[in-house]
Amino acid sequence: MSEPVRLSKRLIEQLGCSRREAELYIEGGWVTVDGVVVEQPQFKVDSQRVELLPGARAEALEPVTLLMHQAAGVDSETARASMNMGNLSEAHREGVRPLHGHFARLSCLAPLERGASGLQVYTQDWRVTRKIDADLRRMEQEYIIEVRGETTPQALEQLARGATRNDRELPKAKASWQNETHLRLVVKNPQPGQISELCAYLRLEVLGMRRIRLGGVSMGKLPVGQWRYLAVTERF
Repeated sequence: MSEPVRLSKRLIEQLGCSRREAELYIEGGWVTVDGVVVEQPQFKVDSQRVELLPGARAEALEPVTLLMHQAAGVDSETARASMNMGNLSEAHREGVRPLHGHFARLSCLAPLERGASGLQVYTQDWRVTRKIDADLRRMEQEYIIEVRGETTPQALEQLARGATRNDRELPKAKASWQNETHLRLVVKNPQPGQISELCAYLRLEVLGMRRIRLGGVSMGKLPVGQWRYLAVTERF
């Protein structure tokens, strides 16, 4: 019986391609071992059937951006590490090819403040990083805030014009009631603690906050703990 060899070596023998091409085919999810896609070039094979899928291209993976509905109390690194094939949103699986390489070298952009839940953005794409870094100060963020207490329409209107609390200027914000216990709040680049301050100005106690939009990208109906790909039509 022959000694097991690396999948990339077997592919080189079969196709007469270069080592780099073999690795690109494998990492791109184009190679099957006994009918199962294997994405690790170092995977050991012996007598198994190794095949290249139709339409295979020896090209580096396009960088992706992943959107996650992060649970409250989970930090961004733990959330990033939790993303895998299994918690890709069922509603967002059509037309995508999830690959292990999509979970590597992800940067978290505009991270949620401690204790908040909702839209968390991870990207491999330098163009998305540059866009958010450049525009974050001017970029709207939309939150649904669970609150306790009562406020006035006048106080809500004052937030949009600009308010102060304890001699500190608060960021301008658009606020409206979603229902009796949840406030919809739109604010640009809130710093840690500022949403709670805005609510304190309204004499409301914050019980929880969930970010649902960053710039032009909404989280959509994404269950807690699940993720989806940023669509090609979406722009921050």
